[in-house]
Amino acid sequence: MPNTYPLPCYHFSVEWGGSRIGFKSVSGLNMETEVIEYRDGSNPVFSPTKMPGVIKFGNIILTRGIVKGDNDFFQWMNTIQLNTAERRDISIRLLDETHSPVMIWKVRNAFPVKYNGPFLQAQSNEVAIESLELAHEGISVETA
Repeated sequence: MPNTYPLPCYHFSVEWGGSRIGFKSVSGLNMETEVIEYRDGSNPVFSPTKMPGVIKFGNIILTRGIVKGDNDFFQWMNTIQLNTAERRDISIRLLDETHSPVMIWKVRNAFPVKYNGPFLQAQSNEVAIESLELAHEGISVETA
């Protein structure tokens, strides 16, 4: 009998062109369609017609712990020159208990737009965290 329980969100991997695939969190996997409103002045109905318009994609934020010798986030951020940047296709995989992908979000033509270094505090007992915000040109979702 197949498992009918929803999958937990904590078992995932990210293939992004860097050496490490483990992340603390991934956010921003969203898209929305703008609504176009149009009303002809001679229309007997006194409300506009609504139509689907341009699709917009939210920026994706990758967050992870800092590891000695790994500067991949910052190096990718430094590829930005005037109006060009190194673009990458990214795959975000939600994994099952056997580490097999169940859902895959494929992100097209991503490039970094914001880097956040860690919040450093002398009395803290937490891991140093960095994040990278990515703009992109589309998301598709596949199921395994």
